[in-house]
Amino acid sequence: TIEDPAEYRFKDINQIQVNPQAGITFASGLRSILRLDPDVILVGEIRDAETANIAVQAALTGHLMLSSIHANDVASVLSRLLDLKVEPFLIASSVIGVVAQRMVRRVCSDCSRLIEAPLVEQMAYEKEMGEKKTEFLYGTGCKSCAYTGYLGRTGVFEILPVNDTIGVMVCDHASSSAIREQALKDGMISMVNDGMRKVKEGITNPAEVLRNAYVTT
Repeated sequence: TIEDPAEYRFKDINQIQVNPQAGITFASGLRSILRLDPDVILVGEIRDAETANIAVQAALTGHLMLSSIHANDVASVLSRLLDLKVEPFLIASSVIGVVAQRMVRRVCSDCSRLIEAPLVEQMAYEKEMGEKKTEFLYGTGCKSCAYTGYLGRTGVFEILPVNDTIGVMVCDHASSSAIREQALKDGMISMVNDGMRKVKEGITNPAEVLRNAYVTT
């Protein structure tokens, strides 16, 4: 791995800490890692064109490459790689999937109760889940949650497999919104939909999902 910083140490994993003063950057560290011919490589973050292109070349030479990149959603990641001067055909050939994540607060189980939600939350839930519901769990506040109504967090996710159709769209310089629309047609579960599923399970509420996971493209 090449990380900035290496927050956790793991047994049997070779971890490199980024240190610009010592000349260790994501790009230089990745080059050093490739000389070891590892099976799996984790780059903490792709921040520049040099790192992006080295990572893509590593993926094309048989290494499983894992990394993170700042973007609004899964489709925006592919556009971000284009912005970092990675050739479209290389993106289509090397990227097998993208995962996007947002965090939402969990409703406190000690003080939660069913409360009628605002109409906009009811409509958002119905749109995603295909069923009408008016009441959802909200925390009323207690000592356990420091009177916030929430205790802990959970993730909501969306996963974009880069199939042949998406690959062709990348090569054609399709917009993020077009790629996202195609992914949803192909059956991708959006972050909002995943969030509403967690609402149905009583883990969180529509207000949290709409505040944190709603994506506009």
